[in-house]
Amino acid sequence: MKEFSEPALVAPPTEGNLTDHLVESERVAGGQAAISLPDGDGWRDLTYRQFADEVRAVAKGIAASGVEVGDRVGIMSRTRYEWTLMDYALWYAGAVPVPIYETSSAEQVEWILGDSGAVGVVLESDRHKAVFDEVSASLPAVTRAWVIDDGVVEDLKNAGADFSDDELESRRTSVTPDGVATIIYTSGTTGRPKGCTITHANFMFEVDSVIAGAPEVFAPGQSTLLFLPIAHVFGRVIEIACVRGRIRLGHTADVANLLPNLASFQPTFLLSVPRVFEKVFNGAQAKAVAGGKGNIFNAAAQTAIEYSRAMDDGGPGLVLRLKHAVFDKLVYGKLRAAMGGNVRHAVSGGAALGDRLGHFFRGIGVTILEGYGLTETSAASTVNRPGELKVGSVGRPIPGTSVRIADDGEVLLKGPHIFRGYWNNEAATGEAIDADDWFHSGDIGQIDDQGFLRITGRKKELLVTAGGKNVAPAVLEDRLRAHPLVSQCMVVGDGKPYIACLVTLDVESLPIWLENNGKPADTPVTALVDDPAVNAEIQRAVDEANKAVSKAESIRKFRILPVDWTEEGGQLTPSLKLKRNVVMAEFGDDVEALYSA
Repeated sequence: MKEFSEPALVAPPTEGNLTDHLVESERVAGGQAAISLPDGDGWRDLTYRQFADEVRAVAKGIAASGVEVGDRVGIMSRTRYEWTLMDYALWYAGAVPVPIYETSSAEQVEWILGDSGAVGVVLESDRHKAVFDEVSASLPAVTRAWVIDDGVVEDLKNAGADFSDDELESRRTSVTPDGVATIIYTSGTTGRPKGCTITHANFMFEVDSVIAGAPEVFAPGQSTLLFLPIAHVFGRVIEIACVRGRIRLGHTADVANLLPNLASFQPTFLLSVPRVFEKVFNGAQAKAVAGGKGNIFNAAAQTAIEYSRAMDDGGPGLVLRLKHAVFDKLVYGKLRAAMGGNVRHAVSGGAALGDRLGHFFRGIGVTILEGYGLTETSAASTVNRPGELKVGSVGRPIPGTSVRIADDGEVLLKGPHIFRGYWNNEAATGEAIDADDWFHSGDIGQIDDQGFLRITGRKKELLVTAGGKNVAPAVLEDRLRAHPLVSQCMVVGDGKPYIACLVTLDVESLPIWLENNGKPADTPVTALVDDPAVNAEIQRAVDEANKAVSKAESIRKFRILPVDWTEEGGQLTPSLKLKRNVVMAEFGDDVEALYSA
């Protein structure tokens, strides 16, 4: 058993709640830009004073509608300004926001609103209202259904016009640090989602610790464009950190036009998942190859990786510095410009990033601070910081928390950021948090003598081959997904004689690859499953992934599928985690075919 603790930089809160962050930011920097709203091809700033005024006006309407202190209200919307507005307005009124992914099914909406005991729900559009209407009859307690696109913000302002300032302030200040801030339902790779009860103190400690631990990133005057779902705890914490740290915040759900939005917003840091960084790299590489500059890009990429590695080993030498300076003008500067030109840091979570990508981005001047956490830990439990970074790890514990590796390799976590428990589920809470207050993450990992954590897999996902070899599929899958042609993959082999893998193709990268290999760009995926050139390319990706493991753990066979796995298809969760049980049920015959000949 190995344990590492990081000294605290802030004390757990003993009074107040999350709305105090907004009150303080309004007092200290009322005229400063808090949020930038899309305005044509540009952005229009909303000051802290204007934002706070709108929060109070909407909160009065919520209170006037009969929502009481402690009542739960769902929010089902894409990432947009009104999500943050409703979040803070509900907190200001003393209520408890309950996020719902905007892609959720009617059955999921019914479960979350019913299990949480919600009395209302905020819906983005008529499309979301239609989903709610399918199950509204079975949710008699949900007597309020507000639709953002139907003008609910102005309606609530009007409804609360006569509500007392003193009464609103009384509601706001009645909530203590131990009060429930939110109930976030885990996306659920198996079974029904469980509601994670997170307190104001959990979020307040988490945000203050992260800001204090990485002041180079989370400093007043910095900015970020949020495009991940705020329904996920990762996006939610950044929203809160921006209000707390007086960091300009923008929202967009239009990931298809992310680069133009980044160019106009010009953020100083980004929040993303590894898949986005993979697509940035793969897209730039494919574009370079298509333009006849593939060799230049590949040389630049290798130089960036070598430059970053040298930073950890005495610093780059003269020749490497000169090569790096040349490629900075030819390649790196253009990549930074594509991200807005001002980005110097990015925070990555949700899955393993991988050494190669981590070194590449740091080498081009955008340091990715990889972290690790769960909904149950109020987002980050460990994170790399600009001054304490080890590429390939998920960092050290956030200040004031501890990490322990149990005898079976499971990662245990402890600190004031650990959630209160699962809503209406004491049995599950008892299984997750032991008598000594250690949260059992379900992840397998290793921690070095400096406290840097590496996640090697999920405890429940460990495969045991017929020969008795334990295999963590995440190590192989993370590497395999880094290849431009691979969209998703799942390593199999539990109880089988060897390890194998199902692979789906990335339809965005596929046309460029096809053109570069003398094939029609519009060739359907179904015609490529058995294509020798495509299979040879995937074999090269498999060979590269296999370098990370022993021969007994390596992928011996793979099978390309004619369809992709998606959230809409039900194979991925909203946070893009693979639902292995669903894939096994739907593609069981394909798995068996890997072992039938």
